[in-house]
Amino acid sequence: MKKRVYIKTFGCQMNENDTEKMYILLSDEYEPTLNPEEADLILINTCSVREKPQHKVYSEVGRYKSLKKKNPDLIIGITGCVAQQEGENLIKKLPYVDLVLGTQGFYFIREALKTYKKTKKPVVFTELKPDFKFPLILESENNSIFKDRKVSAFVTIMQGCDNFCTYCIVPYVRGREISRPPEDILKEVETLVKKGVREIILLGQNVNSYGLKEKNFPNFPDLLNMVSEIEGVWRIRFTTSHPKDLSDKLIEVIATNPKVCKHIHLPLQAGSNKILKLMNRKYTKEYYLAKVEKLKSLVPEIAITTDLIVGFPGETEEDFKETLEMLEKVRYHEIFSFKYSDRPFTVAQKMENKIPEEEKERRLKEVHKVQAKITEEIYKSYVGKEVEVLVEGASKKNPDMLMGRTTTNVIVNFKAPRLDLKGAIVKVLIDEAGKHSLKGTYLKTIRS
Repeated sequence: MKKRVYIKTFGCQMNENDTEKMYILLSDEYEPTLNPEEADLILINTCSVREKPQHKVYSEVGRYKSLKKKNPDLIIGITGCVAQQEGENLIKKLPYVDLVLGTQGFYFIREALKTYKKTKKPVVFTELKPDFKFPLILESENNSIFKDRKVSAFVTIMQGCDNFCTYCIVPYVRGREISRPPEDILKEVETLVKKGVREIILLGQNVNSYGLKEKNFPNFPDLLNMVSEIEGVWRIRFTTSHPKDLSDKLIEVIATNPKVCKHIHLPLQAGSNKILKLMNRKYTKEYYLAKVEKLKSLVPEIAITTDLIVGFPGETEEDFKETLEMLEKVRYHEIFSFKYSDRPFTVAQKMENKIPEEEKERRLKEVHKVQAKITEEIYKSYVGKEVEVLVEGASKKNPDMLMGRTTTNVIVNFKAPRLDLKGAIVKVLIDEAGKHSLKGTYLKTIRS
C-alpha cells in the first residue's frame, strides 16, 4: 500500500506547476491526499514575492507541528521560494521541519527523502545553478495520478529572471533565466493532450525572453507556433510577458494564429515614468502605450490584464494619479494590484521616502474603485454577443450549470441541455454581466 502525500501550494501558477511535478516525482511511493492528518509526507510549496504570502507560510507550517507530535514518522518539508530564500534558517526557526528544498532543489525530492530516511537529519538543498538542466517529468502514458485531469494545463518553458526590478525577489529565489529545450516542452504538451488537455498555458517569469540565451533555440513566437502544430491542442495561453520584450513578431502571432488566445497579461506596475525608472522596468509609459495600441490595432478583441504596485518608495500623489490615468487609457479587463512591501535582497528595500501603510491602503482602494467601473463596462459590452467557450466543468456556485472561458480569458457560467460537455468548445449567448464573470445560454457545440 502506498503512503500518502499532502502538498499545500502558495503563490503563482509556476508554483502550481511545480506542485504537479512533485506529485509525479513521488507517485511511485506516495499517492495524493487532501487531508494533511492522514499524510505520511506534508510539503508546503511556498511563495515569497510579497510579504503577506511569506507570513502565511509560517502559520501554515505551524499547524502541522501537532501532527508531528502525534506521528513522529511524519515528514514535513518546505519547498519553493521561501525555502530558497531562507535555507537553513528555516530549520533553526522550525526544528520540526525535515526538508528544505529550493526552486531547483525540489526536483531532487526523491533523493532528499532517501537521505533523510537514512540519516534522520534535516536535508537542505538551495543551490541555484546557472546551467541547471530541467529534468523532463511526464505522467505515465498508461495512467494519471490526477483523478480529474483538468482541461487546461500549465507547462513551464523557462525559469528565472535577468531583469532585476528593484522591488522583486524573483532573480534571487528563482535564479537567472534558463530556458527548457523545445523538444522537452513539445513532448510534455503531447503527453498532456493524450490525457485530454485541450488548453496549454506556457509559463515563465518572462516568456518573451524564451530561448534568447541558448544556442539554436527558437524564440518565443516560434515556440508558440510549434506548440500550435501539435494535434489536439485547441488553445494556447501564456504568462508573463515583460513589456520591454514584447516584440512585433509576438503580436503578429497573437493576431494570426487561431490557437493563440486573444488575451495578454502585460504587467505595467506603475503609470509614472519616474517610478518606472526607480523600479528599473526599462520602459516608459509612452513605450507601453505604443505596444498596447499595436496590440489593439492588430487584435481588436484583445483582452489585456496587468499587475500594479501602489505606494512604491517615493511615489507622490501626482505619480499615483498617472497610474489611475493609465487605467483609463488602457482599459484593462482585470488587474492584480498590491501594496508595495520590502523584500530581502532588493534595491528598493534600502530606498528612502517609504509610503505610510495607511496611504498605501487608500491608494489601493482607489485603484480598485476605478478598475471596478472599467471592468463592469467591459463585461457589460459582452451582453447580447455570442462567444466561444472552452468548457472546464461544472460551475462552482451552481452544479446545474457549466463554466468555461472565452478566448479573452473571461469566465462564463451557462445553462446547457447536458452536463457532460467538459473539454468541448461551445457557443454561448451572453445574457448577463457580473463583477468578474458572465452568464449565458448554450447555443451549440462547436468542437468536442
